[in-house]
Amino acid sequence: MFVDIARIFVKGGDGGNGAISFRREKFVPHGGPDGGDGGDGGNIIIKADSGMRTLLDFKYKKRYEAGRGANGQGKKMKGKDGESLVIHVPTGTIVKDDEGNRIIADLVEDGQTKIIAKGGRGGKGNTHFATSTRKAPRIAQDGERGQELWITLELKSIADVGLIGYPNVGKSTILSVLTAARPKIANYHFTTLKPNLGVVELSGGRSFVMADIPGLIEGAHEGVGLGHDFLRHIERTRVLLHVIDISGMEGRDPISDYEQINKELVAYSSVLAEKPQIVVANKYDLPGADVKFAALKSYLSNRDTECFGVSAVKQEGFKSLLEKVWDLLSTIPEPEPYAEDEVEVYVEPVDRTLYHVDVEDGVFRVYGPFIDDLMRRVNLDDYESLQYFQRTIRKRGIVDALKKKGVKDGDTVQVNDLEFEFIE
Repeated sequence: MFVDIARIFVKGGDGGNGAISFRREKFVPHGGPDGGDGGDGGNIIIKADSGMRTLLDFKYKKRYEAGRGANGQGKKMKGKDGESLVIHVPTGTIVKDDEGNRIIADLVEDGQTKIIAKGGRGGKGNTHFATSTRKAPRIAQDGERGQELWITLELKSIADVGLIGYPNVGKSTILSVLTAARPKIANYHFTTLKPNLGVVELSGGRSFVMADIPGLIEGAHEGVGLGHDFLRHIERTRVLLHVIDISGMEGRDPISDYEQINKELVAYSSVLAEKPQIVVANKYDLPGADVKFAALKSYLSNRDTECFGVSAVKQEGFKSLLEKVWDLLSTIPEPEPYAEDEVEVYVEPVDRTLYHVDVEDGVFRVYGPFIDDLMRRVNLDDYESLQYFQRTIRKRGIVDALKKKGVKDGDTVQVNDLEFEFIE
């Protein structure tokens, strides 16, 4: 089964928690804090792998999570960092985030990597919270959560030349004749359900990659037939070989077929429509094909489009065609990778000093980046830690903000998951 688009969930590993620990040494009567920091969480890394041809693996597994950082320990021992998770995808895969549909990675080279989701930082141990007045802090910091998001993987085949045209015009046969590729070939429509790639070798060590793309039909730009599945794979090609059945055996008109396929390209993307195109009139060896070929060639001459008559079955007429393709490729630069948004776009810059106070159904809610950081440092089971919490919310003006909102003794205050009665 060929799968060229997949949606998966990725999550960076959570950071480990900082430790609360104190020195216990025989000849040190007043040992200080020695809690170590938690380890950082692992990253999610996407890596291009030329050995892969499909996104089939992602059809069955949808969730990927990197390793969590280990908690800190006594003696200032830092927890082990979580293991990063490397996800292998075929070369030519682009990665989009679901929320903004932004391209965050375009993996066009074998071995190319990109960090998609960053692991959370490890929390600080209690050694960081000692002061001249608080020599034995029972306060440590929890690790940050790893970045998480849904992403879409899209495989866009990488080829210099793309064979386009209606189904059953001989594209697969042409590919098998010109390269070592062995695509499935049969006399019925939509034989090709996936792109087949092969290398065309010319004299003098010259070569280029050719792809046989699934056939187009009318309405493909709207997703009819193989539609977008087809069009996605020709976006990276530099030259299009438009294969037409010049024999007319199936009652088709070569000129009409040419016009219709190009309408689909224009409707999908103006960039595709502007790619250099050479018409390949296949089945030229059949009776009556020469008359239709002459009419097609005359029609194309007014559009500055070259046309070559070939017979894939008899393997005739390809030499001059391939030389023309090579000359054209030598004048066209390699396609630029898709513009990428940096991964950091998903972790928008945040002012960690901000907090908000709202009232909902008589409950006073306090939340925001400052509160998130504060609650990571509070141990609700420790009296000293709770005192630290109370001092901090007074010092930072949170109590005054609650009073401005009308809080009174006995009212319920919710700080993230912590609820308590307000007492002046």
